[in-house]
Amino acid sequence: MPDNVTWLGAPSFPDAARTAVADTQLRTNLRKATGTIRDKRLAVTAELDDWEQLRDAGEAIKRRTLRHLDEHLVRLEESVTRAGGHVHWAADAAEANRIVTDLVKATGEREVVKVKSMATQEIALNEFLAAEGITAYETDLAELIVQLGDDRPSHILVPAIHRNRAEIREIFRREMGRWGRPAPEGLTDRPSDLADAARLHLREKFLRAKVAVSGANFAAADTGTVGVVESEGNGRMCLTLPETLITVMGIEKVLPSFEDLEVFLQLLPRSSTGERMNPYTSMWTGTTEGDGPSDFHLVLLDNGRTATLKDTVGRQALACIRCSACLNVCPVYERTGGHAYGSVYPGPIGAVLTPQLVGVGRDDSHADSLPFASTLCGACYDACPVKINIPEVLVHLRAKVVESKRAKSRMPTPEALVMKAAAAVLNSPGRLSAAQRLANPAARLVSRRGTIGNLPGPLSRWTGTRDTAVPPKESLRAWWRRTREEDAK
Repeated sequence: MPDNVTWLGAPSFPDAARTAVADTQLRTNLRKATGTIRDKRLAVTAELDDWEQLRDAGEAIKRRTLRHLDEHLVRLEESVTRAGGHVHWAADAAEANRIVTDLVKATGEREVVKVKSMATQEIALNEFLAAEGITAYETDLAELIVQLGDDRPSHILVPAIHRNRAEIREIFRREMGRWGRPAPEGLTDRPSDLADAARLHLREKFLRAKVAVSGANFAAADTGTVGVVESEGNGRMCLTLPETLITVMGIEKVLPSFEDLEVFLQLLPRSSTGERMNPYTSMWTGTTEGDGPSDFHLVLLDNGRTATLKDTVGRQALACIRCSACLNVCPVYERTGGHAYGSVYPGPIGAVLTPQLVGVGRDDSHADSLPFASTLCGACYDACPVKINIPEVLVHLRAKVVESKRAKSRMPTPEALVMKAAAAVLNSPGRLSAAQRLANPAARLVSRRGTIGNLPGPLSRWTGTRDTAVPPKESLRAWWRRTREEDAK
């Protein structure tokens, strides 16, 4: 199954995380940024008395939509076509890239401006276009920073969250001139100066662009209306000025009706940017003569989503509205950042979505390590505006990974042997009692300040990263037996 969801050659999460947590500057950047977004989100959600009811409504709409996804997609195609647009179906990344490239070539243009889009990152569209001689310019500020820095995004909402202001200034000063208008002389790291530099750099691209590529936050099946929400206005420029607009949308983004937007346009901005409403909410229905692009193409992307839909537990990950609230509350993400996940989709939602999109148990992917990149604390579930039970899906996928490894290997893994031995001990009161009698003095031999010290061999991987309390001198069974006997006397 070809895919671009994971980054080729990326290490497994444990290896990547080990490097990330040692980067003190990265951890400082992440802690400050996620903390700020968390506080803003909590403030604006607390303003609504019906916030939990909105979450319930969002969950219900998404679950109902996924159950009848085929019907809604057919209605969407009919509505878009009736409104003057064109619909293309892409089974995977390769097909989607070929469709978009052919559409751009048909216009005779060799460059496009882009609205921030997770779907186009998922299929590595920019790289594919570049190989075909077409330059794609990112216009979202954070995506621009990533592109100029020859970097990869590390957050769903704020792709350059791992960069601080000083780093961004240096990227602008060093790279802007290679992509177009150079950075102003004497550029400082003040946010307003950095934003002005980006605005001047992008303005010439907006004014000359004939083709734009976007993603979509939502699409209403009954009207064919497609919507994008953003905070900077770059999306509005891309969606209105070019003559041709190509939108790449995951099939799970469809909604049954335009009225459903009432719920999601309250949930999304509060959960993502901590705003009551996004500064720019752009919607379009097909084409309108004399207003906006004269040619509109909607590319409906599968790329593993239909396979995910078959899993009755895992499919709830497709309800994600890409708000990134789960990333901002996750203690693991805050310490490792998004690059450690080795995927376009980082954080808790990436840990459940990525393995399903690419398939569990593939030898050529590190995605199997992602369901284990969690403490299962449940903060992501509490924050999710559509109530995706991420901990439940994580445990479900962990079981699938283990079963996949077991099916491939004729020899049991060390972990399987340990679990089998533990089951044998725990299933027998006699064996458990004997194990406790042996474990207590042994643990005390290696104890240090009330915790078990470093154990030898493979056991050191556990004790080296955890403070495990020394077992009490007397087990509960022994205490119960002794106190009952004393009472009987």
